[in-house]
Amino acid sequence: MNRYPSYRVAAAHVAPVFLDTSATVAKACDVIAEAARNGARLVAFPEAFIPGFPVWVALQAPTRGHEPFRALAAQALNIDGPEIAEIRGAARQYQVVVSVGFTEGTTASVGCLWNSNVMVDSDGTILNHHRKLVPTFYEKLVWANGDGSGLRVTPTALGRIGMLICGENTNPLARYALIAEGEHVHISTYPPVWPTRPPGSSGNYNLTEAIRIRAGAHSFEGKVFNIVVASPVDALLLGKLAAFGIDAEMALADEPRGVSMVLRPTGGRVGEVAEQQETILYADIDLAECVEPKQFHDVAGYYNRFDVFHLIVDRSANRPVRFSDDPHNDLRQTPDGNADPTIRRESPADDRCGAKPQAK
Repeated sequence: MNRYPSYRVAAAHVAPVFLDTSATVAKACDVIAEAARNGARLVAFPEAFIPGFPVWVALQAPTRGHEPFRALAAQALNIDGPEIAEIRGAARQYQVVVSVGFTEGTTASVGCLWNSNVMVDSDGTILNHHRKLVPTFYEKLVWANGDGSGLRVTPTALGRIGMLICGENTNPLARYALIAEGEHVHISTYPPVWPTRPPGSSGNYNLTEAIRIRAGAHSFEGKVFNIVVASPVDALLLGKLAAFGIDAEMALADEPRGVSMVLRPTGGRVGEVAEQQETILYADIDLAECVEPKQFHDVAGYYNRFDVFHLIVDRSANRPVRFSDDPHNDLRQTPDGNADPTIRRESPADDRCGAKPQAK
């Protein structure tokens, strides 16, 4: 029998302690605690929240970006490192599901980074670890391509939850892959700002409107709740960029900002929109609202032509090397090639729509 839980979600429209991983993790744990005290059972943080979005790549030539890149690489997290363990501990302590974006590093390279997201269950178990499939525009100067291993929907006590990072929410195949795996709740994460033209130029990319359009489209097409979460631009970010010789205050003065909101399966909004100021947005959602709109357009069901359209998703984890003497070659691996027994994973036989990951 299908069950449709109702509960409170929290979109953490908060700024990181820019380029300070330890302080940002501590802030995240404080936000998790506050959200839990206010009844939230799911807490979502922005794109690249730990330790902050590398906005400098949009504001100066690549030849001037070495110092901030080194600073970001030094603060990058490993999925099996102590910082993610702290997030997992907070999720377990406060009994909430947590989704958080971070810049990921690896012991296989001192300079290879990914724009990643981890989703943690209320018992501290890692539900999913996703690397952004393609860094967008100038983000390619910082982050590498991800893979399909984290392109999945996870069954939880709060329903089937999926997530995509920023521009992935413009990729119709990635979005459809999640819809077709029975997504109920979608988490979409964004940066605080995303400049595409010099200061004072007209025709700049409107991040605010782009978020509204993409979020509404996915909610309406998938008939899902969409938790949209971005960071605000704060004084610390501007000060750190100034230390790198970037007049960010002038460059970002008129830039459209990232916004946070929660949308219904019809595309309508639940509650307020957050933009300039730090806040935690709360929304009470009822997954039963996903059912009726499916009568009209169910793109993963009757409202499709599976005899005409075929989609195959490769969810293998791309790694730089596999060693023949590794006893864990048949398991889903961490980015450093080591099997993580705390990550839920599917066996090949269960890697299909509707399969429930088994805790190991």
